[in-house]
Amino acid sequence: MVSRRGSSGGPDPVALIEIDLYGDLMIAASSADEERLSADRIDEVLRVVPRPESSAEGGGGG
Repeated sequence: MVSRRGSSGGPDPVALIEIDLYGDLMIAASSADEERLSADRIDEVLRVVPRPESSAEGGGGG
């Protein structure tokens, strides 16, 4: 098998972080009482830090 990230062949640190976060979401979802996780609960699990209001101005929302 040929490594796509150079010759080191080591693990991709970004991929490992994503896998860890996905695992955290799976654990939260499996232990939740409700059928789906709310957006606020997902942000809490993923440790999302809200942006200050001044940074969000003119962003167009989403």
